[in-house]
Amino acid sequence: MDTRPEIARVAAETAARQSYGKLVAWLAARTRDVAAAEDALADAFAAALERWPRTGVPEKPEAWLLAVARRRRVDAVRRRLTGEAGRDHLKLIAEEAEARMTDEDLPDERLRLMFACAHPAIEPGVRAPLILQTILGFDAATIASAFLLSPSTMGQRLVRAKRRIRETGIPFRVPERAELGERLDAVLEAIYAAFAEGWSDPAGTETRRRNLATEGIWLGRLVASLLPQEPEALGLLSLMLFAEARRAARRDTAGEYVALAEQDHALWDHALVDEAEALLRRAAAMGTIGRYQLEAAVQSAHVARRLSGRTDWAAIRALYEALFSIAGSPVVAINRAVAIAETEGAVAGLAALYVLGDDKRLNDYQPYWAARAGLLARLGQAPQALEAYDRAIGLERDPAVRRFLQARRAALIQ
Repeated sequence: MDTRPEIARVAAETAARQSYGKLVAWLAARTRDVAAAEDALADAFAAALERWPRTGVPEKPEAWLLAVARRRRVDAVRRRLTGEAGRDHLKLIAEEAEARMTDEDLPDERLRLMFACAHPAIEPGVRAPLILQTILGFDAATIASAFLLSPSTMGQRLVRAKRRIRETGIPFRVPERAELGERLDAVLEAIYAAFAEGWSDPAGTETRRRNLATEGIWLGRLVASLLPQEPEALGLLSLMLFAEARRAARRDTAGEYVALAEQDHALWDHALVDEAEALLRRAAAMGTIGRYQLEAAVQSAHVARRLSGRTDWAAIRALYEALFSIAGSPVVAINRAVAIAETEGAVAGLAALYVLGDDKRLNDYQPYWAARAGLLARLGQAPQALEAYDRAIGLERDPAVRRFLQARRAALIQ
């Protein structure tokens, strides 16, 4: 069997995974036309799949793809200017691409592209999705699922944002410190969204989410390395590494969900934990505390159980109180209520949850109903707990977590 088509396909997929954002960023930085850069690169990948099975994978696939994409951009402009309809340039494109490949490394423009996507001229709600698409190549459906929107709505917003970059001439540059704050927040939010979407698929079985956690950590490392004096960039990387370190302990040998408090800390990746702790200490030494540092500190308090043998809920509650004061989201509020229950009892924790009852976003938020069910069960209010468990079970997408909740529910009626 001729394996060249398969080799070519794998090479193209590898290049897409490793270099997509780098190539789009380089192309878009020259013209500020992100959509055209994506189109040109898509054509380059199509040319690779057509040519590489016949001629072999080039020695430098990234350089080959870049040269083809650049020529594609030139041809597109020429056709617009002259009305030429010729589209049979693939052979010429490929030959010229191979002739123009050099030994020079491709400049990495990804951070500049991320900040262009986070520019104040871009609608705030689309900045993070735009970064996910341009840097990681996510499709609109994947991004929409992460941000709780329909694919069509997300697609329209992304198209408008790219047009905005082109029409307003948004610069591709890392902002000066005075204007860095809000835009860095959008960049970090996008990175965390990528990681969180991959983290929600612990077995790596869903193609659309596969490798997203790894990609999120990679982007976090990129930003932290390029902005080493930004404590929140270090805090986010620390937070992701703490979570990733526990990946192997999140499921037992049968694939069943294991809650954090019940995980075997011997299965944690202690090298990642140590790296996360070091990053958190570096960030804290800079004197400015933000959301990601506090969230990482919560994780640090949880993993300290590997040394002390117990969970310091008083410290966790204090951290959630601080986090709630600067980022009073319902997600933070739920975790704060759980910490209150661990330090003051289930009645106090449930009271903190009930305060959130008017927030309509919680109607379809599984962790709220799971926390509520657990606290009601601890208070012996079985009927209300069963009802809350039913809501949580119906909202949960992960089969293993759903079985975990079902087991908790079943224990109430035995």
